[in-house]
Amino acid sequence: MKALFKNVYFIAIIFAVIKLLIHLLTNTNYDLHRDTFLYYSISQHLDWGYVSVPPLIAFITRFSLFLFGYSAFGLNVFPALVGSIEIIMLALVVVELGGGRKAIFLACLAFLVSPAYLRSNTLLQPVSFDHFFWFLSAYFILKLLKTEQPKFWIYIFIVWAIGFLNKYLIAVYAVSFILGLLMVKERKVLFSKYFVWGAILGSIIIGPNLFWQFSKNWPVLRHLSELTAYQLVNVSLVGFTFDQFLMNFPGVLVWIAGLFVFIIRPSERKYLTFSITSVLTILLLLLVHGKSYYTLGLYPFLLAAGGYAIEKYQPGWYLKFVVVFAIVFALPMLPISLPIFSLKKVESYTEKFAGSINTWEDGKIHKIPQDYADMTGWKELAKLVIKTYQSLPDSEKTRCSIYAENYGQAGAVKFYGRPFKIPEPISFNDNFLLWAPDSFKRKNLIYINDTIGDIKYLYKSCVLKGKINNQYFRENGLMVFYCTQPVDSFKFFYQKKVAHLKSIYRRTTALTSSH
Repeated sequence: MKALFKNVYFIAIIFAVIKLLIHLLTNTNYDLHRDTFLYYSISQHLDWGYVSVPPLIAFITRFSLFLFGYSAFGLNVFPALVGSIEIIMLALVVVELGGGRKAIFLACLAFLVSPAYLRSNTLLQPVSFDHFFWFLSAYFILKLLKTEQPKFWIYIFIVWAIGFLNKYLIAVYAVSFILGLLMVKERKVLFSKYFVWGAILGSIIIGPNLFWQFSKNWPVLRHLSELTAYQLVNVSLVGFTFDQFLMNFPGVLVWIAGLFVFIIRPSERKYLTFSITSVLTILLLLLVHGKSYYTLGLYPFLLAAGGYAIEKYQPGWYLKFVVVFAIVFALPMLPISLPIFSLKKVESYTEKFAGSINTWEDGKIHKIPQDYADMTGWKELAKLVIKTYQSLPDSEKTRCSIYAENYGQAGAVKFYGRPFKIPEPISFNDNFLLWAPDSFKRKNLIYINDTIGDIKYLYKSCVLKGKINNQYFRENGLMVFYCTQPVDSFKFFYQKKVAHLKSIYRRTTALTSSH
């Protein structure tokens, strides 16, 4: 037992356990996130690719369901677990750099109290696994530069490839690192057969996904185009830069030290590539108006490097100051980092902070943070749909379909409706379009939308069954209609609309139309 306490990694293990417990105790305080319903839905249709995301998140979700069952708690275990693993990795990097217990403590503390990692490790999203893969590749890059053994290229490319299957964003980090390496004398490690073999192996790993994208006429490019038009256009230089400090503000003194130690200290220039890579990544993302959190993969390594730098080059009093600084600023940021307050209390609490905390993708300031608004209202919607469906006579249930306007609505109904054996929701949004039937065979329809819209011209009877009244729900006012007696032309209208929408993802059709 005494030897365990003396082990340099014991501190990291304690922090990792604390990190895991924090998330397991809070990750069901709100509803599941809108995007989690999409990942749940695609996990029921395993494939090599999807309209808006690579395939790995579907496999992770499916494995989580297998281990923990169909529960909100189970779906959020792996994000929490991967965050805890990153804390152990922080200690590994610190030790590789030459740091000791104080450096490990500082790096782990800064990561633990980071609002960005508390928030992301609460949610089942690719972002949690994305910064894990960035950090894991950085660890192998460190080993490569330290030992000058080119065999580490194999590990680096494998991690990049698997990370690519999780989120395409890691390609930005890979390109930035290779460009950064070309700028320093350590560039000689590039000229190795292991670099070539690693690149070939990585290409083989991502090959099936690229082929899927090719066969579906590159839906990722269409998704990026829509993302740029409706979301990234609202990203500003000032907002992006400000968020880089805000996301990890309690640990800001740590990661800044990690960024500059390789620049300022001649004895640390061997690892200058990491500083250059960080700057290049941020500049590239600024150039394409990337979202602020796209850079999160950079900071775990910088926190480890910062802990090492402060322990080695700063007096003891400064290290203590940094610890106090991290704790003092972390505490008031907890309600915007973790789902610990009621949404009403979050609204009143965030009024005290800068508007950027409640600035959504539309560029406007709202009552609560966007992630929180995406974590409420779904159970209410699902209950209303389930109640509507169960109220139908058995003869009508067999003739009833459910239509939802977007993947959040469809996914929530699919997830919560599973025990009640309700029909698979139809939607023309994201991957639900590819699963939608080519023809409409059931006559009646439970219709979910914020307005009756054109459906009133396609059905002779549309009865409002209920409306969501939740001021914090991003889709507050959402309505559920029960529509019967379709007009004669409805089935032809549906077939034509679905055929047109699906044709976008049929390469043969796209090629034919281009001539």
